[in-house]
Amino acid sequence: MTNHDTRQQFLFDGTDIRGEITSLSSSYKAIVNQQQYPETVATLFGQFLVAASLLSARLKYSGIVTIQAMGSGALTTVMAECAEGSKLRGIVRGEFNGLNKAHKLSDFLGSATLAITIEPENGERYQGIVPMDADNLSDCLEHYFNQSEQLPTQIKISADTNIASGVMVQQMPSRQAQEKTTADWAHVASLMKTLQPEEQLTLSHIDQLYRLFHEEGVRVFEPQDLHFFCSCSRHRTERALLSIGQEEVIDIYKKEGVVAITCEFCAEQYHFDKKQIDAMFKGEKSLLH
Repeated sequence: MTNHDTRQQFLFDGTDIRGEITSLSSSYKAIVNQQQYPETVATLFGQFLVAASLLSARLKYSGIVTIQAMGSGALTTVMAECAEGSKLRGIVRGEFNGLNKAHKLSDFLGSATLAITIEPENGERYQGIVPMDADNLSDCLEHYFNQSEQLPTQIKISADTNIASGVMVQQMPSRQAQEKTTADWAHVASLMKTLQPEEQLTLSHIDQLYRLFHEEGVRVFEPQDLHFFCSCSRHRTERALLSIGQEEVIDIYKKEGVVAITCEFCAEQYHFDKKQIDAMFKGEKSLLH
């Protein structure tokens, strides 16, 4: 594997089928190491990060793609987002004990729904929600595309504690004859189903695509780097405290001797003493303005 923390687009010549392939390593492990997730939880989380990366490549504009599962099981939330096409972050919430043998999505999340949110930098926010009835995330995402966007889609995502990798192919709206479009898609989809998890976790992007589609005339584009990035800052933390209100913030200070906020995404800590709290609320009007 030589494509750690990159994503590449590819196209099938003579068709309207396009694809994305991505692999995460250091960006994935940076987040997992911050949170110290158990192995099974980390592996599931890696799949969500890959999915956010794959879906963000579909955006034709700057924005944020968020994939969030909300369940009734031991895990209540699994969330991953990709901003500006390359900045990854995410979080898992819930009770991690007893999940060392979890395998299916229902083992982790119980009854769950999957929400995919697209937030353009300059545009209207969109969200699609589907039930998570399948055993794995790949099948849930395929169901989302088939139901919400009517785009035939094949997705394969695999992860271990070191690497998370995924491939997605989609049949885009086509002007070609329906018979040819249907035949082309059926052929590519059948080849995708032969891809094995161990191949995704050990082979480079080019080797994976050659193994699958070496007779199909695939054009592969330059890779795009991906990395862990958290958008937290002291300024944003101050604004969050302002929204709570001075009385409650002062009450926290009196009880704790300091107001300490820890970012749940990157574990960065922000501390505020009495002088800083007073100055923050004295400047509230100008800050909000």
